[in-house]
Amino acid sequence: MTSIRAFALRDTESVIALWQATGLTRSWNNPHLDIQRKLTVQPELFLVAVDGEDVVGSVMGGYDGHRGWIYYLASSPQRRGQGIARDLVAAVEDLLLEMGCPKVQLMVRPGNEDVLGFYDRLGYERFDTTTTGKRLIAD
Repeated sequence: MTSIRAFALRDTESVIALWQATGLTRSWNNPHLDIQRKLTVQPELFLVAVDGEDVVGSVMGGYDGHRGWIYYLASSPQRRGQGIARDLVAAVEDLLLEMGCPKVQLMVRPGNEDVLGFYDRLGYERFDTTTTGKRLIAD
C-alpha cells in the first residue's frame, strides 16, 4: 500500500536512485544539489510515494505566482501501472491549488515521448513552444 508524504532527508539516496532508474538525471545536473536547492524553496512541494520504507515515486512542484510547474515525476519501473505517478500528480496539483495556482505545466524531454499519453489522460494539453534556458551556476 503506497502513501504520499513530504520528502525527508533520509529519502535522498532512494530518490536519486529512482531518478537514475527512470532516466531523469542528466550529466549536467547534480541531483544532490537539485534536492538541496528544492529544500530551500517551497520544500512542501517535494513529495514522495512510499510503500513501507521504500520510496516508489517522487515529484517536485514549483509556483512562481503566475503558473505552477511539475518536475522530477517518477515512479518505480517495477510499479508502473499502479497509479503512483497519477496520485503524485494529483497531490502536487492539490498543493498548488491551495497556493492559488491557476495553471500547471511541465516539460517532456525528447526521447521521453512515451509519457505523453499518460499526461493526455490526466488532462494536460500539448503546446507547440520553444523552451530556452541559460545556466547561471555550474553544478
